[in-house]
Amino acid sequence: MKLYFAPGACSLSPHIVLREAGLPFELEQVDLKTKKTRSGVDFFTINAKGAVPALQLDGGQVLTEAAVIVQYIADQKPEAKLAPAAGTLERYRLQEWLNYIASELHKSFSPLFHSTTPEPVKQATREALLGKFGYVNRQLEGKQFLLGDRFTVADAYLFVMTTWARFTGLDLSRFPALTAYHQRIKERPAVQAAVDAEKKAKASA
Repeated sequence: MKLYFAPGACSLSPHIVLREAGLPFELEQVDLKTKKTRSGVDFFTINAKGAVPALQLDGGQVLTEAAVIVQYIADQKPEAKLAPAAGTLERYRLQEWLNYIASELHKSFSPLFHSTTPEPVKQATREALLGKFGYVNRQLEGKQFLLGDRFTVADAYLFVMTTWARFTGLDLSRFPALTAYHQRIKERPAVQAAVDAEKKAKASA
């Protein structure tokens, strides 16, 4: 498998999951401004949406959308228990979280990444995001991970959102359960390896 990624983007979540699963994979960096891969390929020929992540499967097909890709990876290594079995209520709980992270957190950050966004809009965006992170904080109280005592692919996705919060000046210190959770995920070896690899990739770009 080959993961097309951009350092620090939401593609960090499948990158983490690939390392958690211990599956063999290649990385191909994408410049999101020029839409060119590190090897010089027009990224639109790989993913017509022009966005990362994109996962090229061994058979040549390409999967897109982080919430889908992480589940696919988890299902390739079921013994790693990164996702509950398909068809179980627990799997639907996982999908419930993945959908919430994708639609309510991930997309809500968009105005904060554009320099042309007026400051009042950015402030309103931050306030709305704090409300959503407050909900997540309450759900994490008394739990190690989103689904209880086991790390899943939803935790990889949420971790990326908490890193974005720090990058965009969103203060999560008022949420003790979420703050402790971020630190707990950050210390996982697979997470550290993925973050370090992307820092090196960014530095060499």
